[in-house]
Amino acid sequence: MATALAILFFILLALFVLIVGAASIKIVSPYEKGVVERLGRYIRTANPGLTIIVPFIDKMRKVDMREQVVDVPPQEVITRDNVVVTVDAIVFYEATDPVKLVYNVANFFDAATKLAQTNLRNVIGEMELDEALTSREIINTKLREVLDDATDKWGVRVVRVEIKRIDPPADVTQAMHRQMKAEREKRANILEAEGFRQAKILEAEGLRQSKILEAEGEAEAVRRIADAQRYKLETEAQGQAVAVQRVFDAIKEAKPDDKLIAIQYLETLKVVADGQATKLYLPYEASGILGALGGIGELFQDKSGGGDDASA
Repeated sequence: MATALAILFFILLALFVLIVGAASIKIVSPYEKGVVERLGRYIRTANPGLTIIVPFIDKMRKVDMREQVVDVPPQEVITRDNVVVTVDAIVFYEATDPVKLVYNVANFFDAATKLAQTNLRNVIGEMELDEALTSREIINTKLREVLDDATDKWGVRVVRVEIKRIDPPADVTQAMHRQMKAEREKRANILEAEGFRQAKILEAEGLRQSKILEAEGEAEAVRRIADAQRYKLETEAQGQAVAVQRVFDAIKEAKPDDKLIAIQYLETLKVVADGQATKLYLPYEASGILGALGGIGELFQDKSGGGDDASA
């Protein structure tokens, strides 16, 4: 009997040791941290890994340090121009201080949801409808800054805020669609008119350029004709100059006297007088030539007289 009691005692003792050992050993995951309390007081923060606590006296609360999401329920918000819109948002956060997250807020999810809804009303309420619809990035930034400042004492950092949707009322949506259609038709008409105007400008520019090129071609042709005529006249003048120079050189080599010049002068007068004129005017310098003619007449008389003497 005593042996059986001893065996039962050792079995109970072993079970007690196992239970105490299991209660004193805690395992913290890599993405968690543990807040250890002893008799209701904070003792320490347990890092990931194996942690030993005093069983039945110490208590450990595990805090998830990963980034998590708070889905803000859709709510109606009045914009600055008195339009009621339905807004839905998502808040991404991560714990930075597990002690503050455990002791400074009772229910973080509810607190973060209410805080996001309140600040969402404030941020969008300062904007007009068109600005709110086109400024989601600004809304996200402002809301993140406000929530990050408010949740700092809770040991939480707001990573980012995303606006899922902003839905205006149905009648406002229809009016916006009509406005968008009218704006697109306006832009289409403007582009069509601009294209027509540009085509006319290009056509006029092409015609102008064609006229300019045609005028330049005609001017170039006239210039080339003038150059050809000038070259022809210069060539003829040079030829005449050469001919005159050769005549002059030939006369100079022949050493003409006044009598020869007088004979050539008479030949020239013959050509000049061969016309319809009834009068012929001689220049004043012709007196010298006439004197030479007189000498030529005397020369002929001397020759004729000599001939008579010879015949006699």
